[in-house]
Amino acid sequence: MIVNTTYGDVFKTSNKHIAFAVNTEGFNDAGFAGSVSRHWPKLANTGPKKLGDVISKKGTNKIFHALVCHSLGNDGWEKTAETVTKCLDSLDVPNDETIAIVLMGAGVFGQLGGANVFSILGGMARSKKRVDVYTL
Repeated sequence: MIVNTTYGDVFKTSNKHIAFAVNTEGFNDAGFAGSVSRHWPKLANTGPKKLGDVISKKGTNKIFHALVCHSLGNDGWEKTAETVTKCLDSLDVPNDETIAIVLMGAGVFGQLGGANVFSILGGMARSKKRVDVYTL
């Protein structure tokens, strides 16, 4: 469920958990995932993953959750809305904590790949987890 939207830098969130999109091919060196991979080098090239997988890493003050919710191929964003719901609901985060989540599909690669941002927001809204959607 979306409890807030924030225009700002998700790295500065007061929330403990940060979720973001990565692709099934495992090439995550661009976009927001690319920014995270500077601090989490193994994320840049994870190798193939299945749609719906979640890769989590505990940092110093934050826990990062890479949600495998799209692919780089044709129609790669088609199932993102339903997948983001599944991924968020699978996270081991107490229901009273809010997850900061990066708006998925709004960047250059998402738009070139045909991402439907409003559908993806619907997937976030359908989750049982509390999310604060971050955008720039």
